Formats: sequence, C-alpha cells, structure tokens
Amino acid sequence: MVMWTDGPLCYGGDYNPEQWPASVWAEDVALMRRARVNLVTVGVFAWSRLEPTPGRYTFDWLDRVLDLLHAGGVRVALATPTAAPPPWFSLAHPGALPVTADGVRLHHGSRDTYCAATPAYRQVALRIAAALADRYAHHPALALWHVHNEYGTTCHCEHTARAFRQWLAARHGDLATLNDAWVTAFWSQHYSDWAQISTPRATQYLANPGQLLDFRRFWSDTLLAAYAEQRDLLRAANPAVPITTNYVLGDWVPVDHARWATEVDLVAVDHYPSAVDGGAEEQTALAADLARGWARRAATGQPAAVASGTGGMPPGAAPAWLLMETAPHQIHTAGRMHTKEPGRLLRHALAHVARGSHGAMFFQWRAPTGGAERFHGALVPHAGPDSRAFRDSVQLGTALSRLAEVSGGVESSVALVVDAASGWALRHPGLPSTLLDHHQEVAAAHRALWRAGYAGDTVSPGDPVDGYRLLVLPALYLVSDATAGWLRAYVHGGGHLLATYLSGVADEHARVRLGGYPGALRDLLGVRVEEFHPLAADAHARLDNGGTGRIWAETLRLTGADTIVSYAGGVLDAMPAVTRHRYGAGTAWYVSTRPDDTTYRRLLDTAARTAGIAPVCPAAPEGVEAVRRRNGNASWLFLLNHTDREQRVPARGTELLSATTVRQAVVLPPNGVAVLRETRVESAAAGG
Repeated sequence: MVMWTDGPLCYGGDYNPEQWPASVWAEDVALMRRARVNLVTVGVFAWSRLEPTPGRYTFDWLDRVLDLLHAGGVRVALATPTAAPPPWFSLAHPGALPVTADGVRLHHGSRDTYCAATPAYRQVALRIAAALADRYAHHPALALWHVHNEYGTTCHCEHTARAFRQWLAARHGDLATLNDAWVTAFWSQHYSDWAQISTPRATQYLANPGQLLDFRRFWSDTLLAAYAEQRDLLRAANPAVPITTNYVLGDWVPVDHARWATEVDLVAVDHYPSAVDGGAEEQTALAADLARGWARRAATGQPAAVASGTGGMPPGAAPAWLLMETAPHQIHTAGRMHTKEPGRLLRHALAHVARGSHGAMFFQWRAPTGGAERFHGALVPHAGPDSRAFRDSVQLGTALSRLAEVSGGVESSVALVVDAASGWALRHPGLPSTLLDHHQEVAAAHRALWRAGYAGDTVSPGDPVDGYRLLVLPALYLVSDATAGWLRAYVHGGGHLLATYLSGVADEHARVRLGGYPGALRDLLGVRVEEFHPLAADAHARLDNGGTGRIWAETLRLTGADTIVSYAGGVLDAMPAVTRHRYGAGTAWYVSTRPDDTTYRRLLDTAARTAGIAPVCPAAPEGVEAVRRRNGNASWLFLLNHTDREQRVPARGTELLSATTVRQAVVLPPNGVAVLRETRVESAAAGG
C-alpha cells in the first residue's frame, strides 16, 4: 500500500471536469502544472454522468480525463459518487428518500437525498462502486480511493426504524437493559416489545435523552457500515491503493470520527473556518489537532496517543492525515463570504502542514458557472488565471514543493480529551442551559493553549496518555466507570489533569450520577458540587483574580482540594471557583465556570508550567504561532505571523521557503510565514 508520508506534499482539490466541455480539460491540466498541483479528487458528484440510466455506464469521458491527468503528472483520488444519487434512483425508489424527524419526506433536487439504512440505496451504491473498481482499479493515475463525500445524512423512515431496533437489540441485549439505560420509568415510556420503539421523531415535548444519544450512535455505526461495504469492494480490486473518506466537521454530524479512524487508510478532513477575524486561525489549529488525534488511531490500527504526536508508531513517524477540503480564497461565514486577505491562504495551509497534514487540498479547482455553489471559492476563480487569487494558488504550490523534507510528529506534552458522545448528549434541550456545548468547551480550552503558545494533541477517553504531562478535560459530560478509572490511574501515576464544569456528571447512558457533581470524579478532584448556577448569555461571574466567568457557576464544597481562585460578589462570594487537588503522585485542577480568554490562558499556562511544560517557542511575540515537528534529531519550526506588523523571532537554521540561512533571528513580514530546518542544538536554542 502507498505510504502517504513518502513523496511530495499533496496539493490540489476537487476537480469536476463533467461540469465543463472537453476543450477546457487540457487547459486545466496545463494550469495544474503551472500551480504545481499533484493530486485532484475526481467524480465526487458525477453519478448521473457516469450512470445516466440504471446499469448503463458512460466512462468514455472519465477515461479521457484520467489519461490527461496522468500524462500531466497529476495523481487522482477517484471518488465513488454515492453522496448524490441521480434522478432516476429517486424516482424508482421514493422510499429511499430521507424523512425528517417531523415525518416529512424530502425530495430530489440537492445532494444527500438518500437514506443510508435502505437496502435499495446500499445496493446501487455498491453497484456503481464495483463498476468504477472494475474499470479503474489499476489505472496508473489512481493514487487513492475517495469513498462517498462527508458522511452525515440521517433519516427517520421505516427502514431506519427497523434497523435502529436491530441495533438496539445488539447493543443492549434485552428490553430490561434498554429500559434501565433509558430510564423509561419516567413519563410512562417503559417498552414491553421491540416493535414499540421507533426513531426519536418529533414529539409533544422533550424526547428521551437516552434514545437520542443511542440514535446518534446508531447512525455513526450505520454510516460506517455503508462506508466499509464500498471500502472492502475497492480493496479487493487492488489492495495496493489506499482508501479513505472525507470527514466533515461539526457537532451536528452523527459520526464518531475517532471510532471511524481505524477503518480508513488515511484520515482526511474537510475544514471550513467560520470566523473572519483571528478566530479563523484558532479554528484551523483545532481542526488540524483533531485530525492528527484521529490519524494516530488510523496509523496504529487501535486507539493510541503518546507524546510528540507519534501515537505508538516507530520513532519519528508521523500519523498520516490530509486536509482534503477547505475554501482557498474565501471564508464562508453565516450570511456572507469573506475574501481572504493576501497571505492568508498560505498561512492557513501551512498551519495544517505544521500539525501533520501531508499537504493541502481545496474545494474546488475551477469555479463553476452555475449550480448551487457557483460562488464557492476555487483555486481558479471566475476571473481566470490572470487574477490575484490564482497567483496566490501558484505561490502556495511553490511553497509546498519546498517543504517535502518536513516529516515526523508534532511536539506536544498537552492533550485535550474529546468525546463525540458527550457532545451529542449535551445537545438535549432539557439541560439547565442552552449554552452548554462540549465542542465549544474543547474550542475554548484549545484557544487558551494556542494563545499561550502550547501545541495540543487530542485524545479520546481510554487512549494511552502516559507521555502527556497535562491532560485537559473540557466538559466531558459522559464518564463511564472505565473512563473514571483511566483518569484516576493517569493522575495517581503523576499526571496533571485540568477538568472543567460538567465533566463526570453522567454515565455513558446519560444518566446523572447521584451524590453531588461531578459524580464520577469527586474523589479525584477533591470537590463536591451541590448546586449549579447557569448564567445568562450576557451575564458574567466575577472572580477574585480580576477575571470573569461565563455560562456556568457552581456552589462548590472542598473535600480535599485547595482553592486557587474564588468567586467575587453575588451569592457565591468568596466560594471556590478554581481548585487544585493532590491525588497520588499527580495533581487535579477543577474549573467550575468558563473563564474569559485572558484568564483561561493564564490558568492553563500556570497548569502547564506546574506540570513542567514550556511553550513551543517562548520568545515568539504575541500573535506569532509556533509549531515544531520532529523526526529523530531533525526538527522543523513553523512560524506564522497572524499580525499586520513585522515580527522578529529568535531562531537559527535554514529557512526553507526562501532558502536562506538564519543565524540569530527570523524576521517575519506582516501576515508572513517561515519554516526553519533546525539542528538539535539549534532547536534547544530556539525554545525547545
């Protein structure tokens, strides 16, 4: 199988030749060569062109495209087009169209108009995948199979209800166990027959939280089964070609990407920042760190995470992942598209490479003249190659070609625990506040570390964490007995833990643990919460260190911990807000509110330094992001200037983008970047 860490960094994006006359294809390949594009994804939404009527295939145009790309030195990630069934399928199988929770059946006219639990859809999806495999499995342009696109579609049809009941029977075994897990004694929901259970459809008031949580888990497993069917078929056709699918990020997605990671040969993510200001850079860093965490599982075939981002792999190896999609020249915000400023495309792409991506891919290659996403950003914009946007695309291709030597893992001694199920459980409308969000708490903690200059890995509950000195637990709402034991063992053995509010409150079935919050972790944290005080969206709780807290506050009693920060004023005046507890050979911190960004940054910086961790590059000025990758004695320091001012960073080595020697310091232009090859001694001098 192809090793994705061998060879040049990938650069390219979604290529849709079916949207253009054949006369444009040769120009496309010429422009790709000019921009140093070396990989394109083909066929993602081409099902109706590949199979215009059931069982009749028109591959002649795709033959020509793949041959042209191969002749031009461009490799292909060939997609199965199963995310957009053609009109004939929807007409022939109306029962396979998705049904909303309100019982409304959706109609053809967009993408994702299918139910993945219906046998008819799964059969035709396998059929088109098999036809592609038979024809192209050994084509010389084929570098990667790209299955489907952004799995995440759900449905509430009768096919889904039957499949859900079968899944529940396999998970819980019998109705008595299910009734106990879902606490169906509440509101007379006790089930005496499997046939009584349906999907969590729209109902009079609040749906059962256990049912909603299991429905998310069911869809993750169902979509994974649909992916695995195609993957196994493609692998049988040519085992040497790696296979992946592109993860779409967002807490609305019913996919546990950490669980999926062992099923792909290459973790591939689509990331579209939503913030226009510096938040886009923070979101980029978090998305990349999430991808790297999932990639460790893909690389080892099992959950794994240790220091330096190697995840149990051979020393110096890097988990393979790829930024499969992002918008090149725009940031898509709510209600408008923001044009990226000069230099931002390069900085965003290199931020992903700094965190382990084997290149940068974009949606899309050429902006279309029509269709729903006709104004979506593209490497070749509507203005054509004579444009600032395309010149920036060429600049990025040149930069990536100069970084082929970069390898190894990302240096990090801090890890954040991320859990899809906790995110799903906190979406239930019956919680004490509508502001509760596991993924937002992960983002807040990651942002504080990012601003303080620390590189952070991401892990899942139960992963090996022996190499990390600090573990951050942002609103890990669901904590099983096994996860609680995992955390106790980590801290007792000398680890440092920082847990936030809502961690350990419920078990894996979303049942609240009794005896006071945070139920599963009271002994570890040395605190007992008797009451919580949800805050209004515009309210703040004052802290005695000059900071403030948002969203949440608690009546906190000490049972062994020491007070570090107290509330100031109001009903919680002088009561503990942040605590620290010695547990075995380690230390456990507890944060009972969401601190403002400055306070959170100081707090995590203190916790990190207490754990013996220093920032990646302590001398880096405010607004300069520093990430180091290391492979044995070789290291590479990425410096990204997110300010509109020139910045000077003490460092020594060879700057790869300009091929210049840096003896004392690198000078970053406004919004500029630098990548330095360091020696072992030089790395230490630069703050390693």
